[in-house]
Order: sequence, then C-alpha cells, then structure tokens
Amino acid sequence: MAGPRKTHKPKQVPTRKQILDFIERSDQQVGKREIAKAFGLRGSDKIALKALLKDMADEGLIDSTPGRAFHKMGGIPKVTVLKIVEIDGNEAIGIPERWEADNAPAPKLRIKEKGRRAALAVGDRILARTESRGQGHVAFLMKKLAQSSEMLMGVVEKDERDRYWLKPVDRKIRRSTPILDLGEAEPGNLVLAEPVKRGSEVKARVKDILGDPFAPKSFSLIAIHKFEIPLHFPDAVKEEAEQATRLPVSKEKREDLRHLPIVAIDPADARDHDDAIWAEPDDSPDNKGGFNALIAIADVSYYVRSGSKLDREAYKRGNSVYFPDRVVPMLPEALSTDVCSLKQGVDRAALVCHVTIDAKGKVIGSRFTRAIVKLAGNIAYEDAQAAMDGKRDHPLKNNALKPLWACWKLLAKARDEREPLNLDLPEKRVVLDDQGKIVEIAVRERLDAHRLVEDFMIVANVAAARMLESKKSPVIYRVHETPSREKLIALKDYLKSFDMSFAMGQVIKPAVFNNLIRQVDDELLLPLVMEQILRSQTQAYYGHTNMGHFGLSLGSYAHFTSPIRRYADLVVHRALVTACKLEQPAPQNSAIPEFSGLGKEEAGRLERISETISKLERRAMKAEWETVDRYISAHLADRIGEVVKCRITGVQNFGFFATVEDLGGDGLVPVRTLGAERFDYDEAKQQLTGMESGTAYNIGQKIELRLVEANAATGSLLFELPEGANHMGSRPAPYRPGKGKGKVHRKGKPGRPANIRGNKGKARRKK
Repeated sequence: MAGPRKTHKPKQVPTRKQILDFIERSDQQVGKREIAKAFGLRGSDKIALKALLKDMADEGLIDSTPGRAFHKMGGIPKVTVLKIVEIDGNEAIGIPERWEADNAPAPKLRIKEKGRRAALAVGDRILARTESRGQGHVAFLMKKLAQSSEMLMGVVEKDERDRYWLKPVDRKIRRSTPILDLGEAEPGNLVLAEPVKRGSEVKARVKDILGDPFAPKSFSLIAIHKFEIPLHFPDAVKEEAEQATRLPVSKEKREDLRHLPIVAIDPADARDHDDAIWAEPDDSPDNKGGFNALIAIADVSYYVRSGSKLDREAYKRGNSVYFPDRVVPMLPEALSTDVCSLKQGVDRAALVCHVTIDAKGKVIGSRFTRAIVKLAGNIAYEDAQAAMDGKRDHPLKNNALKPLWACWKLLAKARDEREPLNLDLPEKRVVLDDQGKIVEIAVRERLDAHRLVEDFMIVANVAAARMLESKKSPVIYRVHETPSREKLIALKDYLKSFDMSFAMGQVIKPAVFNNLIRQVDDELLLPLVMEQILRSQTQAYYGHTNMGHFGLSLGSYAHFTSPIRRYADLVVHRALVTACKLEQPAPQNSAIPEFSGLGKEEAGRLERISETISKLERRAMKAEWETVDRYISAHLADRIGEVVKCRITGVQNFGFFATVEDLGGDGLVPVRTLGAERFDYDEAKQQLTGMESGTAYNIGQKIELRLVEANAATGSLLFELPEGANHMGSRPAPYRPGKGKGKVHRKGKPGRPANIRGNKGKARRKK
C-alpha cells in the first residue's frame, strides 16, 4: 500500500544578509540554483528567491556575471576568470575578465600559486579562487584556461628603441602589448591584432588595419569590437532576407487599409519606419466626442519566422544599435530599410492595432488585424509640428494631422490623470557633418509631435499586452518595478540633508516623486533631487511574468511597436498572430518556415529569451554611451587646459566623476588632487567632505573644473580644480576613508555643497 504523499512545506526565503553571507563563504561559483539548494527552496519559493535576487541587483548589493554567478556589487566572485595584465617579479597580477561595476576601476589581484609555478604570462586566462585580504584581494590559481579567441584592438605606437607596441583602446587595460608582426601597419594606425603566445608573454600579430583611431567612424568600431556586437550578416542570412522580400503580400486574411490617410511621423534622418498612425472622430451615438484610431506596425513576423536563419541572427543581436555615425541593424537592410519599412505610396504588410477612445481619452475597445497599408506620407517631427503651429503649409494637415492632434489631446488628458513619472531630464544628440566630425552636441527639443507619437505607441503597447492576456497567451512584458525599500531609504536620507521630508509609510506611486519635484523651488537644488530620484528607480527589463510598469503607471505593458529594431516586439507580434488567429497562407516553393506565429517550442523559451534580450539591450546601451564619450573626448581634445562648466554625476571614495554641461562625457577628479586636507566619504549621501574646510562634493552639484586630459581612443576625460592639483600645499600621508556601509562618520564640518544655499522652510509645491 502506498504511503502518504509527501507535501512540500514552504520554507522561508533567506534574508539579504543570509544570501550575502552565503556568497561570501562559498568556495565555488554561486548562482540561483546553488542558493536554492543551500536553503532548501523549491517551487514557489524559487520564484520568490528570483524576485529577491533581482531586487538585490537593482539595489546595488550584488552583481552577476553573464553566467549568472552572483557576487557582491563592486566585489569579486569567490571563483572567477582572471586575465593576467602584468608580471611583477615572480608574481603575476590579474584583473577580472568581466568587470561590470560602473565608475570603479577593475581591481588588480596578485596570483598565488601552490607548488610548481605555472609560468603565467601577460594575456593568459586563469580560473582562480579569490580571498579578501585587508583592503584588497588575492587570487589562488586553480587552472589555466584556453586563450580567448577574441582579437586585440589598439593603436600602433613606436618607442625610442624602434620597438612597436599595441596601445589598448579599452580604458580598463593599462599596459601595451609588444607587436610581433606589424604587417603593413604604421604608427598611429588603429588595428585588430591576434594574440600570440611567445614564451612567457603574449605578443600581437596585426591582422587588420582599421585606419586612423581618431577618424569618427573608428569610435563606433571600437565599441562594436569591445562589446562583440555582430557587424556583418552571414551570407546565408542575407540570402534568406532576399528570399523573404519576395514573399507576396496576399490580400487573403488581410484588411485593406490603403484608402486611409495613414502617416508615419519620425526623425528627419530616420532610415527605418516601424510605425504609422491614423485617427478620425467616432460618429457612433454611444461614443460622442471619442475617436477611432489605428497604429499600423510593420508586419516583420510575416518575413522573419521562428526557427529561420533570419530569426536566429535577430535573436543573436537582440536589437539594433544606434551610433552617431552608423546603425548596426537587427535585420539585414533588404528588410529593415526596405520591405519592412512603412513608406509613402508603397503597399506594405502591417500588423494593425485598432482602438476606440472615449471623450476622456480612455481606450474602450481594441482589436488586431493583419492589413495592407499605403502611407499618405512620411513626415519629420519638426515638419508636423510646424504645420500644426501654422508656421508651414502641409498637404496632409487637414485630413491627417488635425484629427491625430485632436485625438492625442484626449490621450494626453488620460495620461496626466494616471500621473506617470515625470523626470524632465534633457536628452542630448551628437550632430555630425558630412565628414563625420562633431558639429555640435545639442539638447533634443521635445515637441508636441514627439509626445503625440509616444502616447499613440503606449496605447498600442498596452492593448497588445491586454489582448494576449485575454487570450491566455504567453507574453514578453516590458517590466519596470517599484523602487526597493533600500533605495527609498537612501533617497529619504539624501533628501533629509536638504531639509526635505519623504514619508516611508505611504503607497509609492510615480505621483509621489512628481510631488517631490514640484516642491523644489531652488533651481540649483532641482537637478540634484531629480538625479537622486532617477537613481532610486529600478532598471527596466523584459520578463515573461507581469510585474507592471511603474514609471508609466501601467499594470500591463509589452513592446509591440518596433519589431524592425527590437526582438521583444517581434516575439509579441508572433504571439498576437497565434492568439488572434491571423496566420497567413503558407509560402509556396520556399525554404522559409510555414508558420509566422508563436510556436509551442518558442513559447516555452520565453524566460530564457527575456533574460537574453535584456542583457543585449544593456550591451547596446553601454556601447552607444562609450561611443558618444569617444566623440566628446575628441571634440574636447583641443580645449585641454581650459576651465569648463561641469556637473558632478558620481562620487566614490577615490574621487568624483563630472560631466561637461551642454556636452556630456564623464571624467574623473581624483581625490588626491583636491588638496592637502583629508576628505571623508559618506556613502549614504554619496558625498566627499573636506575634514578641515567642510568643502563638500556630491551628485548633481555644478562646478567649474580644468580639463587636464581628453583621450579620444578610450573616451576618458581627466579634470582638476581650477586652482590646480594639490593646491593646498604638500599632502600628508594618504588617508583611507571608512569603507562601512551606509553613513561614514565625518570629523570635518558637516554641510551641503558650497553652491547650494539653505532651503529650510522653502520646499513647497509649485502652483
């Protein structure tokens, strides 16, 4: 007779401290699986653990390597891969092969070897066990690893003894590599080189000459190489793309919308056009004052089908990457800028979201169809705005633009009522000339035309998520979670230093932060508060479990409107095709897969797909930021020695980071250059304070700094105070600030930055 069935008794999910202690104690790599096993978690407990680990990552307590091994943020995993960067006597020194901590240099670890020395050389990769020792770490060699196949990128340099060296373009790598084979390269060339082991060191064999490292197009090439972004499409993928372009757009199971004056409103220099919109007043008696509208999106799922070569390449890329001088597209240009791009006067396949909007701006009905569209026009934002402002005539003003603007005013009213997060931070864009050199770095003007398109896209994204939910379909959500308690406590402590209160007991909604912003009537204090509110937010990501979108104040949200450039949107399109029964006739005499919807196999991989494309999105963002930094460094290279207006963007115990106002580009001011007095670091407030003068430096503070160095190859800047480094005379013995969490005791004069006046009693709501 069978015994009683065992039931799983839920166990308490470990606390943050227990997890951190376990990570610290473990002598092996620690991932979610190891933590769950150590604390006996199963089933729903694992789901709670996953959410907790994500919170801890957002809070800056832990970081994870691409292999999902966790370690303390800014710390080093117990077991990790190190890259040897120098040999000091009989000891090798390595740095973590992957180092994700922002605004902190990769730590150097001395390698301890037991028994016979492994003859380590610069460039070697090793698996090592690490230990904390005093103020740093040491590493114990476990085994040597195979050489990475990645190429080295750098600038060829020639020394006084006529030897050639490869100077790295990655700011984290300090040492140059001797060149074994120069090939046709010359000093000053940017090159790709193959690492070659020669005895106890690695040398470089030049394989490809990229040209002048200071030529504008080189800046994006450096980022493309560093972040391993696929630049070229394999021939097989391009051939399949050409084959896909020949797929006929059948009228069967497609709605014919070519008679409607649908328009795409985009940047003037846009090459691909994902989306187009249309609206007209709803004349039905039960929706007086309302509108019917549609958002037509390029039907990419018709051409790029699950399991195809095109699909595998798109998934590998995750998204298009946008640099000032080029775009690295997710899809080959035969699709991205041609057949899948919605263009004026050309029949195009579209997946269309139809919505009915009431007089209050709320969506009271929606449906999805596949359709054929023929756009009435592709209009630049500026031209659409000028037409609506009466500054320029436009043939589509009356029958297309006016109805769109009237409908948008209702949507804007509904948006204002739900109060999404309103951080009005300026967005900058790099403007290049025909030779690719910077003409200016301008603040991107925010027009009503931009807001109009954004609000229509949000409507479509919400409708897509809700439609899939109603059909019980799998969804890839765009998730933005509520800020964690720890981040809110940090915000509260920060605001307290400006005599501003923040109640922890209240329900946290975006409106809470909007109210804080409205209370600030000091123009110098406002950017500091907004910067700290931004830092308190979690990072948005893709997930197969709905956690809502906090910033937009929405319960369900999915990305649907950009399938040309985002893989998440392509998957959502496939899910809609399946859920709404929009499958097209199978292609005839073609190697292209039969179905264009979401299959069971792909639906079962949504968790893995979500994690992968979230990482690829972050990769693209870092590549784009670094490239802009290189452009800015090149732009500032002829201003070395000048005093420039800056704003502090980050504070650490080793100094603070500042960005040049009106330009951008972060640079470091080392604490050793701030003067002879000692500076204490308050981690909670992210503030450095002079222990004698009380001079304070913190995030958001405006300050004038002298530009000391601008390295275009690495994108790095170095600043000092206008009066020069160590301006207070000889410096005493180095002072090590406290390293404890939270507040560090300050012996110096407490206070706010010198350029922020007292605000007590003046924090009030703006009318």
